[in-house]
Amino acid sequence: MLKELQRMFREIPRWLKIAVIASVVLSWVPLAMVAKARFGTSARPRLHVVFNMDNQPRFKAQQTNPLFSDRREARPAVEGTVPFALNSGNPVIETGKLDGGWIEAIPIEVDLPLLRRGEDRFHIYCEPCHGAAGYGDGPVAKRADELQEGSWTQPSSFHTDLVRERPSGHLFNTISHGIRNMPAYGPQVPVRDRWAIVSYIRALQLSRNAGLDDVPPEFVAKLK
Repeated sequence: MLKELQRMFREIPRWLKIAVIASVVLSWVPLAMVAKARFGTSARPRLHVVFNMDNQPRFKAQQTNPLFSDRREARPAVEGTVPFALNSGNPVIETGKLDGGWIEAIPIEVDLPLLRRGEDRFHIYCEPCHGAAGYGDGPVAKRADELQEGSWTQPSSFHTDLVRERPSGHLFNTISHGIRNMPAYGPQVPVRDRWAIVSYIRALQLSRNAGLDDVPPEFVAKLK
């Protein structure tokens, strides 16, 4: 039987043998491309099989758009539109900066209503990624860790020395404009609410890093 198979193989035309071998080799190319896309890194986006809305037709800034009579791509603001961040008249409150540097203290009065407001806004905007206690273990972060897609950056913990030592103005600016992969929340969160969130973050940090000197005198004896 083996000799018969060998004879049949020798009788196959040479061009057919080459075609079969080439077809087998070419069939490995898609597998190699998938492996490269799965395990490699690149500055370019991954190969899209389902495009969804990622590559839809769009106009770039300053292009003409024949859909409108004025042929402008960017539409003028609707009459009566107001900015998302109204100027309070105090640049320190608006920016978290004084003389070009971040301010250390929160520039508005911090009381219990402000902390409660900050807690409420924190649970809405911050907890999904940073977690209820601020350790960077929110439900979004946990789900991203489960998926292991390779493009997720772990949210910062508020309890590291790096974040704990940042000035309050720096935290306010991060909420306003984002930092690295974190998006800006200035468009959604008013200025006072951003400072409320900063005050609640400071309360979280103090709750995990408080010393005996931070305890009211009437409670010190109970702790001892």
